[in-house]
Parts: sequence; C-alpha cells; structure tokens
Amino acid sequence: MGFLEKFGLKKNTPLEKGVEESRNGLLSKLGKVIAGKGQIDDAILDELEEVLIASDVGVKTTLDIIRRLEERVSRDKYVNKEELNTMLRDEIIGLLIKTPFDGSADFDAQFPEIPHVILMVGVNGVGKTTTIGKLAHRYKSAGKSVLLGAADTFRAAAVDQLKIWSERAGVPIIEQGQNADPAAVAFDTVAAAKARGADVSIIDTAGRLHNKKALMDELSKIKRVLSKVVSNAPHEVLLVLDASTGQNALQQARAFTEAVDITGLVLTKLDGTAKGGIVLGVSHELSVPVKYIGLGEDIESLQVFDKEAFVYALFGK
Repeated sequence: MGFLEKFGLKKNTPLEKGVEESRNGLLSKLGKVIAGKGQIDDAILDELEEVLIASDVGVKTTLDIIRRLEERVSRDKYVNKEELNTMLRDEIIGLLIKTPFDGSADFDAQFPEIPHVILMVGVNGVGKTTTIGKLAHRYKSAGKSVLLGAADTFRAAAVDQLKIWSERAGVPIIEQGQNADPAAVAFDTVAAAKARGADVSIIDTAGRLHNKKALMDELSKIKRVLSKVVSNAPHEVLLVLDASTGQNALQQARAFTEAVDITGLVLTKLDGTAKGGIVLGVSHELSVPVKYIGLGEDIESLQVFDKEAFVYALFGK
C-alpha cells in the first residue's frame, strides 16, 4: 500500500483535487524556505511562521504550531527537511479537534432522538442553502427521511433557492414565504417532522450579520421554540463558512460563536481557492470541529471532514 493510499488518498481523488491550489501554493512556499538546507534552525522556523500566516492558517494557530516545532527541534537537536515535514503534519493534526465522526460516513448512524434537528447558520453567499440541499441528499441516500425548513424569511430568494434544492434532493420542505416569522417556520418544521416520524429536520436561518444582537435574539428565539417540540433540539448548530474568503471567514466565525453555540463547522468552496489553510486556523482558534467540507457544486461534493486525510492532502507527501 502506498503512502497516500494509507490515508485513503489516491491520486486525483476529490479531496486531492479539491485542495490542489492550496497545496501547490503552500508547498511552493515551503520549498523555498528549506531549499538547500541540511538542518532546521531558528531562522528557518521564523520563515516557516511567515509562510503559514500568509497561507491563511492564522496568527494564533501558526504561533502554536511553531511553538510545538521549536520544542521538538530543541529536543531532537538535528532535524532535516524531511523530518520537519513530518513534524509539521503531525503537529497540525494534533491541533485539530477530533470529532466522533472523523472521516466516517455518519449519515446512516442511528440518532438518540428523532427528529434529529440541525440548525444551519452563516452569512449570505457562503453556500449555506446549497449545503443544506447536499446534506439532505446525503441523509436521504443513507435511507433517512428528511424535512427541510425555510426559516430564512428575510429574503424571498432564500426561500426559493431552498425549494429548488429540496426538489433536487427529493425531500419535502416547510415554507411560509418571505417575511414570515422565522421561529414560527422552525416550530412548524420540527412539529411536522415529529408528526411524520422523520429522521432529520434541517432548518435554514437568515444570514444577516450587521447587528449581532438582533442575530442572537432571533437565533435564541428559534432555539427556544424548537426545544418546546423536541426537548434537546437543536441537536446540531452548523456554521457554514466560505473558505475562499480566508481570514474574513474567521471573523465571521468569531461573530457567530458570540451569538450562538456552534457545534460544528462547514467549509465550502475549497476547490478553486488557495486559502485552504483557513480550515486549520478557524477550527483551532475557535475550538470548534470541522464536520464537513465542500469540494464543488455537484450534489455529491459534500464530504465528511477527516482531519488526518485533509492535512496529508494539503501538505502532500
């Protein structure tokens, strides 16, 4: 078995191709730092720090990685570039939060309580509604019954878009049109899911972020009404971020984590961007696990996040 195959990474897999631009940019920068160097010293680690920050890994995460590397280099005394590459991958994998579903297809798992309620949050334009459609498809393909709720009633286009995705995924939707009370839509969705015996209920929410207090109040109200129907709902609150926006995604994530308890992250649009390092930074800095990554527009392109496979795909051999 080859090195990449050990981690489920065959050449030109969706994950390999999806992070290609990020990998090419990162490896090119790393190559210039250690080219011709026989031993790793403090000067190289300083340059490595600049590379990681420039690759959207983020300042805090980069400093934590460099600190760990310094400790290992100091302990091991002599470290060559191959050993540094291995150390770098190991330390990044160690920083990322492991989730119970790391790398596994959790779509066919049994839920402790049904309906399993998922609340989706994120600003407009990050691919939130698209992600909901893809999630619904994955759950349905695994044999689950799914009901969507169009609680982003601030924009008529949001309701229409979710209706289109419900048709693509072949799952029903509860919607009351633009300007309806989002909490009322969420309540009706989960109540209908409970009455129908649906396995999963996925609820879209508004993507406004200009007023964090208003956002927090709205999401808090939605969570309160959901708990009246199903005591522990929502079971998941997933924040969708556009990976191609780099550090802006981190700023959005900070704002949302102040407004609501996020249980997992979804990083979309990883294909076609060189800013894949943001996946590492946002998860570590906010202490929130990445659950899914989006690697294209196709309905099958949403993948369960595997931190080990992702880091090896990002940093190559």
